[in-house]
Amino acid sequence: MPDKRINLNADLGEGFGPWSMGDDAAMLDVVASANIACGGHAGDPDVMRRTVRLARERGVSIGAHPSYPDLQGFGRRAMALSAAELENQIAFQIGALAGVAALEATRVTHVKPHGALNNLACADRAVADTICRAMRAVDPTLILLAPAASQLLAAGRAAGLPVVEEIFADRAYLPDGQLVPRARPDAMIHGPAACLAHVVAMLEAGALIAVDGTRIATAIGSICVHGDSADAVGVARHLREQLGARCYPIVSLPEIA
Repeated sequence: MPDKRINLNADLGEGFGPWSMGDDAAMLDVVASANIACGGHAGDPDVMRRTVRLARERGVSIGAHPSYPDLQGFGRRAMALSAAELENQIAFQIGALAGVAALEATRVTHVKPHGALNNLACADRAVADTICRAMRAVDPTLILLAPAASQLLAAGRAAGLPVVEEIFADRAYLPDGQLVPRARPDAMIHGPAACLAHVVAMLEAGALIAVDGTRIATAIGSICVHGDSADAVGVARHLREQLGARCYPIVSLPEIA
């Protein structure tokens, strides 16, 4: 019988100071892995520790969610960093979360780049290689959570990192496997039912399915629900319940890798 275990993850800890985004506590009751902002696009030491603690208490595996250093733009603006500058940023942000996790007697087990950095790494192999080089230097056992059918995925494999392929429950795909840009009206998948249909279609096909019907074969290991959308918790709960009913057990990322 094929192994149908799947990971469900969310981007969390994306507040800063007194400002908060999303319902992290509720989301952590549902997902099995958390990608925690580590100061680049969001997050500060207090937000990071609070999110790590909540994840640890629920047995949710912890990942670093590094980005361009762009608090004002929430990491969704590309920045012209040199390879050395980007490598430094990745190591700096992973290290920051690792230090905070140690305060909670737990550890970071994966890395998932955020926003514009993730999008660029999906298409630009040099950027993808830089991210993977930094990860290997910090800890070669870190799992790379990479978008399916991306240059980042290929770079992770070439670097010898453990890799898991990710799809998005709430984002649409272009025929080349890239995400539909957020500026387009068809970029987002809205509502629990639509997100479930989107995910199940890809799981059953073993492929990304683009807006024009194009299919790109991929070994899907994880599903992401963005924690900053208004219905994120409802979408995640619906996915967990309905995937379980379809014999897709939800497990942590280390169990997939």
